[in-house]
Order: sequence, then structure tokens, then C-alpha cells
Amino acid sequence: MAFHHVAFATKDLEATHRFYEDLMGFPLVHSEFEEYPGDGDGDGDRPRAWMKHVFYDTGDGECMAFFALQNMGERPDFSTDVSTSVGLPVWVNHVAVRADNRTRREVRDRMAAAGVTPAMELDHDWCQSSYYLDPNGILVELCEDTPGIEADPRRARALMRAPVLGDDA
Repeated sequence: MAFHHVAFATKDLEATHRFYEDLMGFPLVHSEFEEYPGDGDGDGDRPRAWMKHVFYDTGDGECMAFFALQNMGERPDFSTDVSTSVGLPVWVNHVAVRADNRTRREVRDRMAAAGVTPAMELDHDWCQSSYYLDPNGILVELCEDTPGIEADPRRARALMRAPVLGDDA
């Protein structure tokens, strides 16, 4: 199995579109629009509501999707970022997209021309990564395998369960 899509919220659909299609190079491949007229009496019981759902192809038919919405049950002060609004460093919750060296360079050039610099560029030993913060506060990683993750379930399980300092369990 593989991801079909991951979906996030956006407050600025045009800025999101520019970032993902124009700068990242992910083509817009599908959009949906639903509109609910409300009750029309002006008392606010059922206000006009709408939702747009857009999909950007990140490769191999997998997509990043975004919801732009109004009066669909969201709080007026909702946040679109997935880390800092819940008290985490921006790098914790992020989306990593497979990229080769040429793609990373092309995106870096388009971003630079638009005045956008990488939030981070890291050598993880098993991959080279360029990170960009999208208009919604979501960190997007372009991940170039070098050579990639070597599967070692036994070691992975041991490290996952390794005790940490101060852990009495």
C-alpha cells in the first residue's frame, strides 16, 4: 500500500497554489467545489458555506491535497500549521516527498527566484533533504535518497524501545 493523498487546510488557496504548482512543481490534477446556500433569512442559523478541495500530484499518482473552507464547522481562529500551533518545533510534523538531485536543484532555483530560501538543508547520511515552509506553516521536505534507508527491523525496534535518561519504566 502507498499513500493516495494527505490533506491539510489552507486559508489562502491562491498562495498555496502558487507554492505547490509554480514553485514545487506539483501539478494541480483535481479540484472539487461544494457550496451550501444557507437558510437565507440572515439570522445566522445556517450561513452560506462552501468547501474547495484541491489535489497536487507529488509523483507516482500520490497527492497533497488542501481544503479551503468557510462555515463548514471550523473555528474562526483555526491554524493551518501542523506543528507550531500545538507547541512543537516546526520540523516535527512535516511532509517528505521523494526527489532526485535534479528536482531538488530545480525547486531550489525556482524558490530562489521567488525570494524563498530553504528553512533547512540537511545531510541525514541516508538522504539529503531540502525543507521549505509553505504558506500554511507546513514544512515540506524534498528527500533525495543517498543511498536510502536500509531496512533493519531488529535494530529499529531496539532503538524504538531503548530507555531514555530519567525513564524509570
